[in-house]
Amino acid sequence: MLFAARSATALYRLLDVLPVFAGDERISRSYTLVPGSDFGIEALSAVERAGARTIAWGAASRRSYDLVLAASPKGDIGLLRGPRVLLPHGAGFGKSVPGEGSGTAVASGLDPVYLLSGDRALASFHALAHPSQVVRLAAASPQAAARAKVVGDPTLDRVLRSRSLRDRYRVGLGTGARTLVVLTSTWGPESLLRRRPTLAADLVASLPHDAYQVALVVHPNERSGVGAFDLSERLSPALDAGLVLAGAYEEWAAVLVAADAVITDHGSTALYAAALGRPLIGAYDGGEELIPGTPLAQFLERGPRLREPDPGGLEAALVAHRPDAVRALARSVFAEQGRALERLREEVYQLLDLAPPPAPVEARALPLPRPAVRRPAAFAVRIRWDGSRVVVERLPAHTGVPAHHLAAEYGSASERHLQSAGLVYRRAAEPAASPHSMVWTAGGWTARVLDDYPGCRTAAAVVSPSLCLVRRRTGALLTVRVAACRDGDRIVHADPAAVLSAVHAWLAAQSRPAVLPAYVTCVIGGQSFQAEVSPASAAEAEAAL
Repeated sequence: MLFAARSATALYRLLDVLPVFAGDERISRSYTLVPGSDFGIEALSAVERAGARTIAWGAASRRSYDLVLAASPKGDIGLLRGPRVLLPHGAGFGKSVPGEGSGTAVASGLDPVYLLSGDRALASFHALAHPSQVVRLAAASPQAAARAKVVGDPTLDRVLRSRSLRDRYRVGLGTGARTLVVLTSTWGPESLLRRRPTLAADLVASLPHDAYQVALVVHPNERSGVGAFDLSERLSPALDAGLVLAGAYEEWAAVLVAADAVITDHGSTALYAAALGRPLIGAYDGGEELIPGTPLAQFLERGPRLREPDPGGLEAALVAHRPDAVRALARSVFAEQGRALERLREEVYQLLDLAPPPAPVEARALPLPRPAVRRPAAFAVRIRWDGSRVVVERLPAHTGVPAHHLAAEYGSASERHLQSAGLVYRRAAEPAASPHSMVWTAGGWTARVLDDYPGCRTAAAVVSPSLCLVRRRTGALLTVRVAACRDGDRIVHADPAAVLSAVHAWLAAQSRPAVLPAYVTCVIGGQSFQAEVSPASAAEAEAAL
C-alpha cells in the first residue's frame, strides 16, 4: 500500500486514516512525496519524524500497488499504478485558488482538471464527507462523481473522539478558567495571517491576561512557505505575551477542542470548530478565494464579525453568536459523523478484495497540546477598587497602557523592567538535579531585591500556589495565603503573581500600618479570591526558593 502526499496538509489527512488498517499484518505501508508542490519539504520532514518507510517518487511511479491513497488530486497521481483512493485534504470545498485548475470558482477537490485523466476518473474511489459534495462533483464531472461516495470526514472523527479530553487539553495549555480564544488562518494572500498580520499581537495586548488566553492555528502551507523560524520571528511580540502557536499536526485540533471561541478567515478549520459547537467569529474581508454560495461563505456573510481587536469587540461578537446557525453549518458539510473510518474501511477493503480485521475501527484521540512557549515576564497592572475588593487587570508590559504599577518576574523579565517595577516577584525553582546546589531563603531574597532595585516598593516570593512571602520597603516580612475560589462545581486557582499585585496595591493604600491578620478580596479574571495577610513566622521566612 502506498500513501502519496503532495504537501504536509495532505500527509496529515492520510495519517488520520491509519486506524483503518491498524493491526492488519497483511498491509505494508510506504510513503512517497508527489513532486510539484511548493510545500512538499514539510511533508517529507513530517514522514521522517514519524519514522515511516519512504520511497522516492521515481521508484514509486515504476512499481504497482494493491492500493494507493492520496489526499490531493494535484500532481502526477495518475502515474501511480494501482487502485487509487482519493480523500479530501480539507473540509467543505469552500475555497478556490485563482489561476489554478479550470480557472473558475471550483475547489481543487471538485475540479475536473485534476479529477480526470483524459475522459476517465483519476480515482477508483473518491471519498467525500457530505451528499451535497457529491451533487457539486456531479455538476462539474459526472465521470468523477460516478466513483464518489459519502464516508464522512476521518479528521472530524478524531476531533469528536477527543471531546471528553477537553479539560485535560486546557490543563496542558495552562488555560485554567480563562476564556480561550483561537485564531485560525488559512494560507495564501487572503488569509488572516497575510491580511491582518498583527491581529494575534493586538488581541494578546488588549485582552486581560488573567481573563483570556489566545492561540493561533496556522495552515501547514503557510508554515511551510514562510518557514517555522521566520514565522516565530514574525509572531515574536505575540509569543512573548503568551500566544499559543498550535502545531500543524494534531495539536491544532486539540486546541479547537479546548477553545471557547474561534475567530476565523475563510479556511476550513472553522468547520471543525462548528462541529464542536464553538462560537465562530468572522475576520475575513472578502476576495476571490471564497466560493460564493458555499456553506462557509453564507455563514461568514451573515454571522458575527470581529470589528475591533479588544475586549469590547470580542464580547460584542460573542453576544451575536447563534448556536443554531453554527450547528446548521456543521450539518451542511459533515455527514456520517463518528462513522467515517468505519465507512472508509468497508470501501478500501472491498477494493483490496480482503476481509477487514475483526476488531472495530476507532479514531485515535488527539494528544495533549503543549503550553505557550513563553509567558509574559512583566505586566502593566491596572488596579480598580470595588468597595473593599481589589480588582486586578494585567496586560503585557510592552503595551504602554496607563497602570497602577509594573510587576516584573525576577529571572525572566528584562533588567529594564526590573529597574522600573514597583513589584518584583520570583517563583520557587524546581528541585535541583545536581547534588551540589544553593538556594535563597524567601526572607533573604526579598531583602536583597529591595537593596538591588531602589525603585521597587514590594518584593515577593511565590513559594507555592497557595503561599507567598512579601516584604515592603517600609515593613516586616509578611505571609500571604491564597485560597482557591469556587465557580459552581469547579475549583479555580489564581496565578499567585496576580494576587501579589492586589496585595501590593492594598498595602500601598493603607494610611497607617494594617492590623494583621487581614483579609484581602482580590478580583482576578472575574473571579474573587481571598488572600490572608499575616506576619511571617521564622519558619516561613526560611522557605527555600
